[in-house]
Amino acid sequence: MCPAELKLGKKIFPPISKCDLSSVSHRSIAADLDGTLLKASIPFLYYVLVAIEAGSILRGLIIILSFPALAIVSIFFSEELAQKILVFLAFSGIKVSNLEIASRAVLPRFYAADVRSDSLGVFNSCRRKVVVTANPTLMVDAFAKEFLGADKVLGTEIEVDPWTKRATGLVKAPGILVGKLKKLAVLKEFGEDLPDIGLGDRKSDYDFMSICKEGYLVPRDHSASIASPYRLKNQFIFHNVNDNHLHQRSTLIAYIHLQFKFILSFLRVYFNLSLLNGIIRSAIRSLS
Repeated sequence: MCPAELKLGKKIFPPISKCDLSSVSHRSIAADLDGTLLKASIPFLYYVLVAIEAGSILRGLIIILSFPALAIVSIFFSEELAQKILVFLAFSGIKVSNLEIASRAVLPRFYAADVRSDSLGVFNSCRRKVVVTANPTLMVDAFAKEFLGADKVLGTEIEVDPWTKRATGLVKAPGILVGKLKKLAVLKEFGEDLPDIGLGDRKSDYDFMSICKEGYLVPRDHSASIASPYRLKNQFIFHNVNDNHLHQRSTLIAYIHLQFKFILSFLRVYFNLSLLNGIIRSAIRSLS
């Protein structure tokens, strides 16, 4: 068995490289997003970006500082709990209209620079395309439909206060879409005509992959090829930005870094002045 092949019960999931699209007519697909259609397996930076764009730099800083705690929760407790905390930190109290603007106008240019070439090829080969993700639907819906050509996004639904039109930071039932909840969402969406192909990259994807006619694993590969932006369904964002580096995923980190640069400069000035003040006081005491 290939090292990338994993077994769940009687199901064996070969790597995506073994998906032969020329020999079989695939009509439908259900694919995970992070680590599957996207090269990045952790959506953390995208949450930070939304928090900054729709909320504030301070909110983004809080999320960045919470990363070690979130990693511990995800590894030692549950992926679902870590995601709930992340959603709360990123969305609570923010106007839904601001979240929608950030998700439609800002996120796609960074998502588009992180699409895996091999996964996109399989995804594009199918007529009915559904994205299954633990991320909030509001966050990925615009990108998945307009740039990947997805017909539907099955994701986590966030709770909104009907009076203030702000996100509460909580999620609607049944909760974060991971594990068995992904499987139930796919069953509800497809009914008896289950997907021909299921794509995933982690253990929490095995449940929905196991009910697809064929399941393929997308192995984590830091050197995996990124899809050309011209293979996407919409290239509007690439013709309307002056900075070509936005096509590279590394600029997501650079962009967030720039947002905090001025905060760090203020802190540096503050501590330098405090140190200088202490030195002056010590000098005055020694002279008196």
